[in-house]
Amino acid sequence: MLASISLLALLLASPVIAGKAGSFADGGNTQVSAMMMFVGNKDKVYIIDKAEGNAAQIKEHPAWGAVWDFNTHQTEVMDIKTNVFCASGMHLPNGSYVTFGGNGAIAPGGNIGSVPNGQGAASYDATYQDYDGSKSIRILNPCTDTDDFTSTNCQWFDNPDVLSMQKKRWYSAAEPLGDGSVALIGGFVNGGYINRNTPNTDPELEGGAAEPTYEFYPANGRNATVMQFMIKTSGLNAYAHTYLMPSGKMLVQANISTMLWDPDSNTETDLPAMPGNVARVYPASGAVAMLPLTPANNYTPTVIFCGGSDMPDNLWGNYSFPNTDTWLYPASKDCQRITPEPADGSAPVYVQDDDMIEGRTMGQFIILPDGKMLVVNGGLNGTAGYATNTGTTLSYSQMPFGMSLASGPVGTPALYDPNAPVGSRWSNSGFSTSNIARLYHSSAILLPDASVLIAGSNPNVDVNLTTYFPTTYQAEIFYPAYFSATTRPIPSGIPTTLSYGGDSFDITVPASSYSGSGNDAADNTTVVVVRPGWTTHGMNMGQRFLQLNNTYTVNSDGSLTLHTAQMPPNSNIFQPGPAMVFVVVNGIPSNGTFVIVGSGNVETQATAGASVLPASVLLSGASGSADGSSTSSGDNPTNASGSTVSHTAVIVGTVVAGIIILGVIGALIGVCASRRRRAAAQKNPNVSSYPMSNTPLGSKTLGAAGYGGGLRSSDSSAFSLQRDFNDSQQWSGSSANLTGDGRLSPYHDAPPYLDDSRGPHGMSIELNPYAAQSRMSTSSPHGQGY
Repeated sequence: MLASISLLALLLASPVIAGKAGSFADGGNTQVSAMMMFVGNKDKVYIIDKAEGNAAQIKEHPAWGAVWDFNTHQTEVMDIKTNVFCASGMHLPNGSYVTFGGNGAIAPGGNIGSVPNGQGAASYDATYQDYDGSKSIRILNPCTDTDDFTSTNCQWFDNPDVLSMQKKRWYSAAEPLGDGSVALIGGFVNGGYINRNTPNTDPELEGGAAEPTYEFYPANGRNATVMQFMIKTSGLNAYAHTYLMPSGKMLVQANISTMLWDPDSNTETDLPAMPGNVARVYPASGAVAMLPLTPANNYTPTVIFCGGSDMPDNLWGNYSFPNTDTWLYPASKDCQRITPEPADGSAPVYVQDDDMIEGRTMGQFIILPDGKMLVVNGGLNGTAGYATNTGTTLSYSQMPFGMSLASGPVGTPALYDPNAPVGSRWSNSGFSTSNIARLYHSSAILLPDASVLIAGSNPNVDVNLTTYFPTTYQAEIFYPAYFSATTRPIPSGIPTTLSYGGDSFDITVPASSYSGSGNDAADNTTVVVVRPGWTTHGMNMGQRFLQLNNTYTVNSDGSLTLHTAQMPPNSNIFQPGPAMVFVVVNGIPSNGTFVIVGSGNVETQATAGASVLPASVLLSGASGSADGSSTSSGDNPTNASGSTVSHTAVIVGTVVAGIIILGVIGALIGVCASRRRRAAAQKNPNVSSYPMSNTPLGSKTLGAAGYGGGLRSSDSSAFSLQRDFNDSQQWSGSSANLTGDGRLSPYHDAPPYLDDSRGPHGMSIELNPYAAQSRMSTSSPHGQGY
């Protein structure tokens, strides 16, 4: 394996600006609204929008693809032929990225394209020059600054006549399997707010509008097959939450149901329903993520679900629109954890976690290299999606926030510490507040320097720059607390590939990367593998965090040698493909080094025995040479294993036997425990690195506001029913009131390109989206949402 220096190491010759910690900075103009993003490599972030009328042009039509440069924050547009609207996406084992499905060809105003396909959509539009993307498979091989971006090798391959799915999929789930292939689950066939008609007499197909099957990419002879869970969860099953488990089974959550699914046999095992009937999938859009996988938890996955909405089922409506004014309904604060495959063999249960600081819809988790989890974006009230009306507000001119179905943008990030004591896991202390609303079609992703890129927001059928929550092109970068340190670790020796088991490797951290005791620094250093994922709709598909096991040697020059294990010998725990490796010293991460996990191919991944690590070696008197004032993380460092200490922490893998490891890790907290562990380590020269071996939901006080279950009094105080417009009718983050009632001051923005014959986005609005007679007129009380 080739060794590489951590990327951007040369840039670290200049000090990091400590004043950035907890704040937002200008991220440049994305030119297309960032509905989707992924980090391609050390230089580039790729951005995808739906087909719409962006001012940026490419090949004489509006652009809906772009690439953002990490170093300059400049963006160049890219050509994408098909409509990527609400597609799914994922990495491939070789480091390429692929996006699946989307919508039919769209004309200005979201109307059906100029060449109808006879199935309620269009195959092409002459104005926007977009093609039907509902079955598309688009592949990109990320390029760097040294590559020729005019080459076809650096562009999207997007030709559904050559490469496409078996079924049309819009809002489908995507989850990689242990061999690197991707499972594609469910979705809509064509547009709507939620995936059902009213009455819901055909939950399997919804008259041809729903797609209840799953398929694989690459298919390798496997045909699309019905998944009964997609029928069971009819309505609220768009962008189902999916997480592969160590057994090869997959956690799937939609509506308020949860199951374990076996992709090999298509068998389903029911798990408990979501407590409190809180929906987390689109358009409720809760923040959902897998907690960090560490030796301390034996790489046992736990998934956390936060926010979303507990709106009663009847208020969700159908394909056309919600039955209530969603922007008045507070988002949930509730958080629940579930461990789908408990190591002790017990039955999986949801466990109540700390409530969020405020309710959020469309919030999303970003897992940071220090093992904490940042939540950004979203709103206090409502849901994702957009519409020209609801079941109670029948006219677009009376919609208080334009087409947005959410209100009360939450501009302050929140930090979740999964290892903090119950009752103290959430904080936003020291964080500034963005004045840019990040609602529907916002996105966020971890960057190679461990900052977070935030972009997008466009709750509009087409580009609208003057509505209350406009189409947004301004990106921001948020700097977590560890940016208070002006000295960052600069590790060397990180390989370009990681295997599943096998020989360990050594990483060197120079003395200039830390201050204070070398023994303490080594004892509080972790090596973590982070996959930022593919971000869209408040999700980061494929996002995972895994702490590699390591021991260490403290050297006389103050440098640290980290004896580091390969990945656990099970590709289901962390699927093959691209990732970043960070070395975190005293809570301060290095820049990420890009690696490929696994063979780089779609195939059964080779495994070897778990890496065997030497014992840790201490050296009294060794110390770092950095200025102590430059190495403060701005936070009490918490390593990924969960020990919060000052310059000391538990290092995994230096105990006598695997059975003892978990018990020792749980008990060893603080300086004394750390020293006991060190003594044990010195007595045991060889250690196997990978030991592979409910609180009820509280009652809520319900008001009598007439919204089904009523408004929760604990949440409703978060917003004030006032309204204040600026000259352009846009929401202003500096306004005292973030939400409002448009009936007090009706918003009269010009209706977005309404077409009397085809409706605001060209979709049918009757019970059957494919009914030839189902067309809307602007004077009709029936609008459309999605």
